[in-house]
Amino acid sequence: MGEHEKDRTAARTDTAPSDAAVEDRGDPTTQQLRTVGQRRREAERKLDIHLEEASHKGEPPANAGEGHSEG
Repeated sequence: MGEHEKDRTAARTDTAPSDAAVEDRGDPTTQQLRTVGQRRREAERKLDIHLEEASHKGEPPANAGEGHSEG
């Protein structure tokens, strides 16, 4: 490795992250947290509906045979 290559490598590793990079790692805002919570609740609600439908899959419909009187 030549002298110029060593200097370039040292310059790259010694530089501090830019201000923009530091800001991107900041804590989420209140609105962002609310949005995440709302999306999570909606996803859980959808999952509950799908699980409920899947647990009843293959069963006859609840109203099968109703309304027909034999006799």
